[in-house]
Amino acid sequence: MATQSSHSQQLMRSERRMFSASDDSAMMKQIQSTHSPDGRFLDVKPILQVIDNVLRHLTPTIDHHALNGGQGHMDAIDDSSATMDSNGMLEALAFLVHKISCEISCKCSGGGDAHATTMVLLNTLSSYSWDAKVVLTLAAFAVNFGECWLVLQLCTTNSLAKSVALLKQLPDILEYSHTLKPHFDALHKLIKAMMEVTKCIVEFTELPFQYISSDLPPMSIAVAHIPTAAYWTIRSVVACAAQIASLVGMRYEFVTSTSEAWELSSLAHKVCSIHEHLQKILHLCHLHIDEKKQTEAYEGLKHSFGTPQLDNSKILLKIFSLSKEDPHSLLGPDKTKVHIEVLRRKHVLLLISDLDITHEEIQVLESLYKYDRVTSEVNYEIVWLPIVDRSAWNDSYQQKFLSLQSMMPWYTVNHPSIIEQAVVKYTREVWNFVKKPIVVTLDPLGKMTCPNALNMLWIWGNTAFPFTTDREASLWKAEAWTVELLVDGLEPNLSNWVRQEKVICLYGGEEMEWIESFTYAIKNVAQFLGIGLEMVYVGKNNAKERVKKITGLINERQLSHAWQDANVWFFWKRLESMLFSKTQHGKTNEIDVIKQEVMTLLGYDGSEQGWAVFFSGTNMVRAKGDKVLNAIQSFEQWEDMARVSGFISAIRGHLEGIADEHHCTRLILPGISGGIAETVVCAECGRTMEMYFMYRCCDE
Repeated sequence: MATQSSHSQQLMRSERRMFSASDDSAMMKQIQSTHSPDGRFLDVKPILQVIDNVLRHLTPTIDHHALNGGQGHMDAIDDSSATMDSNGMLEALAFLVHKISCEISCKCSGGGDAHATTMVLLNTLSSYSWDAKVVLTLAAFAVNFGECWLVLQLCTTNSLAKSVALLKQLPDILEYSHTLKPHFDALHKLIKAMMEVTKCIVEFTELPFQYISSDLPPMSIAVAHIPTAAYWTIRSVVACAAQIASLVGMRYEFVTSTSEAWELSSLAHKVCSIHEHLQKILHLCHLHIDEKKQTEAYEGLKHSFGTPQLDNSKILLKIFSLSKEDPHSLLGPDKTKVHIEVLRRKHVLLLISDLDITHEEIQVLESLYKYDRVTSEVNYEIVWLPIVDRSAWNDSYQQKFLSLQSMMPWYTVNHPSIIEQAVVKYTREVWNFVKKPIVVTLDPLGKMTCPNALNMLWIWGNTAFPFTTDREASLWKAEAWTVELLVDGLEPNLSNWVRQEKVICLYGGEEMEWIESFTYAIKNVAQFLGIGLEMVYVGKNNAKERVKKITGLINERQLSHAWQDANVWFFWKRLESMLFSKTQHGKTNEIDVIKQEVMTLLGYDGSEQGWAVFFSGTNMVRAKGDKVLNAIQSFEQWEDMARVSGFISAIRGHLEGIADEHHCTRLILPGISGGIAETVVCAECGRTMEMYFMYRCCDE
């Protein structure tokens, strides 16, 4: 609002300078004194369309074909619709239009003063609104101009037209067509400017009054200057009529004179300037109206979500900016348009993202939606709600949107532009969408049951159905910190390893030297103790290319199991989701073991070292790279304890006895929402940067 207000103030100063340059207060008072509207309404749009069809026949240049009986390209215009709409109206106004037409012809033929003639016309039209005054004057001019032009076109081929031309003393314009070109060019420019200003004035009258007040800027600025704009438009009509009248009985001196053309050009420049300024005001008015409409839509959306519904139809219509008359702007899984009714009384998951949603995220959701959903017999639908910056939309974004859309086997919008700004505002302010994808769940009645179920989907998949906040809480109550929770379905051999009571080691990092030393040492320890050991390299978060290279070396040297890219990505995504889910439920580190362990692993990943976590049944121990490697390499110090109490208990006891000389732990988390700047662009490529929060503890 502050920006729009400053624009309005600047425009007011600009308008004041522009109009006051030639329109002093005395003349403004004189113009206003002629205005005494009686409240009658006149729909001028149909009349204006007929006028436009008449006046556009004046082409920028005069060619021999058009004046020699040819039809010209404009004659093919179909005026039927305009004629049908305006016929009855013009019949009622015929006398007034004729009166003004005669007034213009009389005053202009006699070489009268242009200002005085304009004031006479304004007084004649005193009871009409400003838009009606201008349109009716243009209608009268169109009658005179149309008759003259029609006779000129037909006089060489039609005997009646030839006789009328002789009686009117119309000249042989064909003889001077090239010489008269500046005159007709000037006429064309001025008539075009007159029509543009008139259309602009009419557009102001059509603005929805419920969203904009004529007593406040920017509309009050328009109200103040429309009378001046109307005056100069009508005065331009008088000037054009005088120019055309001068063609009648013209002499050689007129043909060779350029002063009349220069005067019309000067007037056209002024009217164009008026149009330019009115357009700026009109633009501000539309911004004001759009803002009011979006505020109304936003409040309406809030009210709908806060009001019990019979089903989800009303909510979905508002979210996707659909109308009951045309509710077909959604595409189904087969990418054909569907009726919103297909989602009625269903659980709906709104996938909200920008165009940077990753292929991995889409692929995991696809697996849940297409396969697991069927086998687990849960009934829900996903609809993609892409949030984009409309002002930056281009062909590249369009192609990216279509590419993402083609990958999604669920419902999508036909185009991001159908999503109103009120809905975008709601996703950001109420559902806290910033950049990372979220999934908002709606029950069959349209009630929002979870502001972000994506964490649940990553952690438990369709087991979390119907993806409510209460369901999330109950699932956490049943969980414990186990290797099954940590790994879930990422390792196909996990259930066999657990059943065989093997020690399971997950390790990460990107130092190949440490990885080789660690895997060699732990294998030796397992061999000495005679225990089953399985190791899985889980990589490092946000280091895809480096991890891919390390995975290749691990597989090549057969150091341990190593996951492919997709599983590494999902492992870390699930860990982040666990932390966010726990945080949303208000769990604290001190009393929540799972949250504490998740944060520890994420902290390990934020360091420069490797790390390892060991599971055996319900026992678990973990440590950072150098510490766990040193403990394993000094196996002889805790070997006896390991043979008595087991590997996990023995190495835990040994690790607890090692005092860290210093530590430096970093925890880096993706940003979801906050009070700092939400959008920062990369200085190198210009793309929007992802937001992360870093927590750091160093005793160095």
